[in-house]
Formats: sequence, structure tokens, C-alpha cells
Amino acid sequence: MIKHDCTVIIQINGSLRLMPGPHGFHVHERGDIGNGCSDAAAHYNPLGRVHGGPGEQFPTVRHVGDLGNIVTPATGVTMINQTYRGLGLSGPFSILGRTIVVHENVDDLGRGRSPLSNTTGNAGGRVACGIIGRVVRP
Repeated sequence: MIKHDCTVIIQINGSLRLMPGPHGFHVHERGDIGNGCSDAAAHYNPLGRVHGGPGEQFPTVRHVGDLGNIVTPATGVTMINQTYRGLGLSGPFSILGRTIVVHENVDDLGRGRSPLSNTTGNAGGRVACGIIGRVVRP
């Protein structure tokens, strides 16, 4: 029997205007941006794990959708150029068709004292979102 290990790397690029500071950045369950991003439901967590950060062991320690924080400088323009391991656009942990959400506050990566730390990173309200799709270039 031959076993092939494959690491999937997803690149997320973009820019948006936010209040300066760190903001939680997560993939949510549904591909629905209605009601101020609330219709996207909870963090994508098919394995029922506690909240964590992107550098933590996947999938044993964190949600699939836990992407940590993005940081907005004093100019208010956030440039996102992040690479993530453990996500996919197909297969059992596909994020295709789900919603990516930027939160109001810093994600404490599950290490805070708030009861919300283990579920949302206590990252606060949703300030921006978009549905994850596939771009086909000619």
C-alpha cells in the first residue's frame, strides 16, 4: 500500500477598509452574507473542535475555519495576503461556497477568559464578509 500525504495550501488576497487594529478572520458554515453577515452561521467546524488559531494542529485542536487575525494599520486599509494549510476547495473540509468573515475585534485564539473564547475567539461582531468562490481565468 502506498500512502501519499498532501498538504493543501490556500492563498487569500484582498484589501478592505476597517478600523485600525487586529480583527478576527474566519470561515463560517454557510455561503450566505445576509443580515449583516449573520446568516453565515457559526465558524466552520465539521469536527466539533474548540476554537484555536491557524498555527495550531489541524484538525485536532481548532475549527477548520479558524484563520486567526488580520491587522489593519492606521491608514484603515487592510491588505490581506495570507497562506493557510489544512483548507481545501474540494474534499471533506472544503471551504468553497462558504463565507469568509472579518470580525470587529481581535480573535483571542481560544486563550481568553471569556466563555466565547472556546467558540468564537471572543472576536465580536461581523464587519465584513464574502462568499468563497472559484475564479476561472481564461
